[in-house]
This record gives sequence, C-alpha cells and structure tokens, in this order.
Amino acid sequence: MEKDKKIAVLIDADNVSDKYIKFIMDEISNHGTPTYKRIYGDWTKPNVGSWKGVLLNNSITPVQQYGYTTGKNATDAAMIIEAMDILYSNNVDGFCIVSSDSDFTRLATRLREAGMYVIGMGEKKTPKPFIAACEIFKYLEVLAESPIEEAKEVEKKGTKKEDIKKEGITSKGDLINSIKMIVRDNSDEDGWINLGEAGSRLVKRHPDFDTRNYGHSKLYQLINSLKQFEMEARKIPTNPGGTNYYIKNKEVKD
Repeated sequence: MEKDKKIAVLIDADNVSDKYIKFIMDEISNHGTPTYKRIYGDWTKPNVGSWKGVLLNNSITPVQQYGYTTGKNATDAAMIIEAMDILYSNNVDGFCIVSSDSDFTRLATRLREAGMYVIGMGEKKTPKPFIAACEIFKYLEVLAESPIEEAKEVEKKGTKKEDIKKEGITSKGDLINSIKMIVRDNSDEDGWINLGEAGSRLVKRHPDFDTRNYGHSKLYQLINSLKQFEMEARKIPTNPGGTNYYIKNKEVKD
C-alpha cells in the first residue's frame, strides 16, 4: 500500500514559503511516511528566517549551506548530493522534492531511474521539465486553497467552481482529450475501463493532475462534471457493499 512507503522529504527553503508546510506534510501522508525531513538554505540570510519558527513543530532538520560564490546556488547542490547519499543508503522507497526550481529536473529523473517513487511539489511557476520528471506533481497553491475563500470567489464571479481558469494547470480541454485516448486505447470490448485504472494512466500523462485542480475532491465527481463520458457503478462480488466505477466515451451522435 502507498501509505507504507518510506519517503525522504527534501525542501528548498530558497524557493518555498513556510506558509505551505502544513499542506506539504498533510499531502505526503497520503502517499507514505516521511522518514528523512530536511530543509536546505543559508540560515544566516533573512529571506529564510520565517522558516525557523515551523521547523521544530514539524521535526524538520535544517541543513546550513553557505553561498560560496555569487550567482551559484549552493543550496541546490547540497540537496542533490544529499539526495544521492539517501538513495544509496537503501532506506527509502521514494522522495518528495519541494521546490519550484528546474535545477532539480535531472535529480528527479535520476531517482526514478533508480526505481524511486518521486513526488514533486512547487508553485505554479514551476517549469514543465521538472514537473514531467516527477511521477506526480502537486501545486502548492492548490493544496493550500481554502474551500471557504474559494467559495467566496466563485460567488463573486458568478461562475461554477470547476470553470475557474487556474494558471499553470493542464487545461480542461487537454484533460478531456487525454481521458478519451486512455479510454479508447485501454477499454474492454464494450468500451469500458475501470475508473481507477484510467486515473492511474492519467497521472502518468499529466504528473500535475489532481482532481482538486478542477474543484473536485473525487475523480468520479470530476468525470461526471465533464459530460463527455458515461459512468457505471458495479458491485464488487467479493466485497459486499463495495463499488467499482467504470467509464466509457460517449458516442458522438450525428
């Protein structure tokens, strides 16, 4: 089970705000257990000072990294070196790299080549190559969204929550096209595919995919809202009360 994964959490203090820490740790708990929890930065500089108050409360170990020369990011180098040390210790099943910096693209790729489960987290400004290098990627702004504030925004704009355009996130049109291709290429003879399988394949195509990006907490809710697919709930014979969802592409009528 995913919750049993041992995950090393490496945070770039130069690129991430401390306001996200609760949401970062909550999200990691959905994927596994954080074992290593380290944050890297030059703690003599005032721009990372806000982190100091939350480190003890979350049992995160700060790693001091001085900037030896101007224009060189020593923090990135320290994270990369330590990530490789952790990899070769064989003590973890995956990594969570928290940064909006494209410099970690090669690191994410290398860790996945070694069979590691790699989660990326960063702001919407994160370059696409780093997002694509991760197995899954979560936008910090989306994780931190307040349902109450979001509801106020929707009410003010007079639009449906799922219709609000969110910068940096895969468009709904691209999402629909991807789902249609997944269903077409992987369905049974009658055109149906298990919703869970479709969701897993969707994440592989779009590492930043998260139903919360589109205003829904569950995948079946999102699929229903798209109006492009038929959905069927089937009872699980070996699990009384259990239900599996299946979807198929709606036929286009002339």
